[in-house]
Amino acid sequence: MDVVLIPIIRVVNMALQLYLFAIIASAIMSWLIAFDVINTTNRLVYTIVDFLWRITEPALRPIRQFLPNLGGIDISPIILILGIILVQDFLMRLGRSVAQAGAVGAGM
Repeated sequence: MDVVLIPIIRVVNMALQLYLFAIIASAIMSWLIAFDVINTTNRLVYTIVDFLWRITEPALRPIRQFLPNLGGIDISPIILILGIILVQDFLMRLGRSVAQAGAVGAGM
């Protein structure tokens, strides 16, 4: 069982890590756009911003519905990042417990 489960846990953890980087990149891009550091009329910049928005917005939208209005401050990426870290920690603990159970079962 652990031969299949541990690689699946690693792949899910890696996907979560990539998604975490996408959330951070999306937040940084939104700041750069807000402060007119980058211009979205550039086709490459627009493509990158649109891609990041399309992959992060479905996860951020439900969080924004529950948050109070803080003016111009959007803390939904921080909450999502904390949630991802929590899930990653759970997966790592699950992987360790599966590996230990496999090691104990193999020793019988």
